[in-house]
Amino acid sequence: MRPPELLDRSRWTGLWNRLGAQGDGLSIFSGLEAAYAEPVRAYHTAEHIQDCLAQFDLSKQTAHRADEVEAAVWFHDAVYLPGASDNEERSARLAQTTLAEARAPLEVAHRIAGLVLATQHLVIPRQPDAALVCDIDLSILGRIPEVFDEFERRIRREYAWVPDPVYGGARAEILAGFLRRHSIFQTDYFRNRYEVQARANLERVLRQLAG
Repeated sequence: MRPPELLDRSRWTGLWNRLGAQGDGLSIFSGLEAAYAEPVRAYHTAEHIQDCLAQFDLSKQTAHRADEVEAAVWFHDAVYLPGASDNEERSARLAQTTLAEARAPLEVAHRIAGLVLATQHLVIPRQPDAALVCDIDLSILGRIPEVFDEFERRIRREYAWVPDPVYGGARAEILAGFLRRHSIFQTDYFRNRYEVQARANLERVLRQLAG
């Protein structure tokens, strides 16, 4: 018996058609489904994409080009190797190449790739849809403590080979970077919904890592 799908096939095909891509897109869906099921992943899985899509559904009225934001959510962790520095770049290239080969408008494919690349979280995005995609991806930081703690456990499992002192220092640097921002979230929707809890979660885990 085939296990139940975490990702919604019909949702994907509807999006694929709205983007102007040719064909039914089912082979692309299968490729994404396989990628998000790779054994190296503990957090960056189909469950994460499903959660991001739920956050998108709650906030899509704020998007300028909602279908492109949704497509970026689907693709943003398509390539993921823990510790690699080019996961987002490769995911962005995959999105652009896939859509271009399916004859979606080139400007659409290019914009979606740019949204995926924004999830590197290296700079604060200024473009509104990029800010929305990043806030969707970071929304896990502002969940209730039990959900946030499970997120942290899963990230640690993805880096299980890294010794605790090395991991703790690197993880603290990443999380402290978000805490140093004037605002972790760049859109009003996510700032109002998650900013206070995100700061509490980050402060707490940084104390734990320091201890």
